[in-house]
Amino acid sequence: MTFPLLRISSAALAAAALAGSLAGCAPLVIGGGAVVGTLMATDRRTTGTQVEDEGIEMRTASRIRETLGDRVHVNVTSYNRQVLLTGEVPTAADGQKVEQIAQGVDNVRSVVNDLGVMPASSLTQRSRDAFISTKVRASLVDAKDLSANAFKVVTERDVVYLMGRVTQREAKRSAEIARGVDGVRKVVRVFEVISEEELIRGGAAQQPAPVSQDPAAAAQPVKP
Repeated sequence: MTFPLLRISSAALAAAALAGSLAGCAPLVIGGGAVVGTLMATDRRTTGTQVEDEGIEMRTASRIRETLGDRVHVNVTSYNRQVLLTGEVPTAADGQKVEQIAQGVDNVRSVVNDLGVMPASSLTQRSRDAFISTKVRASLVDAKDLSANAFKVVTERDVVYLMGRVTQREAKRSAEIARGVDGVRKVVRVFEVISEEELIRGGAAQQPAPVSQDPAAAAQPVKP
């Protein structure tokens, strides 16, 4: 069964995102401190994969916390078993350790490590990131030629990360929309690209497609 795309006002999205950011002020954040989640009914992943992604986020965050404590600020976001790591760590060695931990979690398919070696971001920055995610998400909802629930939006230090199973057209269009939002410094695309035919056939939620990341926007390559 399918459901029509829900039209959500920018004000409602802002309230939800800011509430989430204030509730997630701990150094380690599951699912990204500035993530506006997709709606399960219209997500292109299978229901089982959505549940598995939530489990991956929790297991990864728990292991990072057990190993590194509160000296790191790491956002863990999983989409179709691909884990995106954003946030800040005090040393490059800590960043490598976080990546190793994520790679060792059951059912993780690949890891994209975009952690910054720097002091942890401030509450003010995280609140701004949450609001940027809100504005990007609202802009995707307003776009008549996209299904907004096909995307996950994560923002870290004014950098917007877009995740999802999308066509080349959708990848390009969503990045253009995100770049046009006030306050966005850079857009990083972490997509699994499917063909228009796959989308029409309803195969978007079946087998993992090749991962595509914007090489000009991201410092870390996508690992196989």
